[in-house]
Amino acid sequence: MPSRHNLPSPQIIELLGSGTSTGVPEVGCYCRTCLSLDPRDQRTRTSVLVVSPAGKRILIDCSADFRQQALLAGIDHLDAIILTHQHYDHIGGLDDLRTISWRTELPIYAEPNVLEAIKSRLHYYFGPHRYPGTPHLTLHPISSLEPFTLYDLTIEPIRVMHGKQPILGYRIGSFGFLTDLKSIAPEELEKLRGVELLFVNGLRYTKPHPTHQTIEEAVELTARVQPQRSYIIHLSHHAPPTAELQERL
Repeated sequence: MPSRHNLPSPQIIELLGSGTSTGVPEVGCYCRTCLSLDPRDQRTRTSVLVVSPAGKRILIDCSADFRQQALLAGIDHLDAIILTHQHYDHIGGLDDLRTISWRTELPIYAEPNVLEAIKSRLHYYFGPHRYPGTPHLTLHPISSLEPFTLYDLTIEPIRVMHGKQPILGYRIGSFGFLTDLKSIAPEELEKLRGVELLFVNGLRYTKPHPTHQTIEEAVELTARVQPQRSYIIHLSHHAPPTAELQERL
């Protein structure tokens, strides 16, 4: 593979959602973050849209809030989707793709176990008699060990641990994306060296979580990678309101 520093990077990176699996505000909660009137504290679940230099639109994770995110961002078509893992907050929006891909095929790239979970949960998409109106999704297995080419971009998977569950992050040129990370091996962290922009998960401040980094752990990891810019994503309502969080950081 050519040097990571020389690979094409996305032309546009649009963060569609930055919240954890329950979103912020959380249903039934009246904490100060959930009651905040600051629109920055209204976080849909994490997903990001990247646009390649050739104009190809690639979605990283299809959150359960995809419909709302697509309407706000003006998304009327996608060229591909890459998934980090099969938890509902990262694939729950796949059913909302029917209005933009029921006539044309939309490729989805993920590890084999993730694709099997999709086939099981959305079995009416893939049987011999596909339910009318469902999206045309084509499933493409990828390996954590091998970069792959998607249109004019090279996608490099990065193995991270979501507690005890192995999932994927990604590097695309000078952009790195890590979500639901709890730990990462040194050789996988090395794949992020030289990124200019890093999105990295941080659930809450100091109280440890068994499957997610805290904000403090996210800051420490960012210091090891040393990107030019980094943004903390996958935030929960246990994180301080945005104004306070910015002061702390």
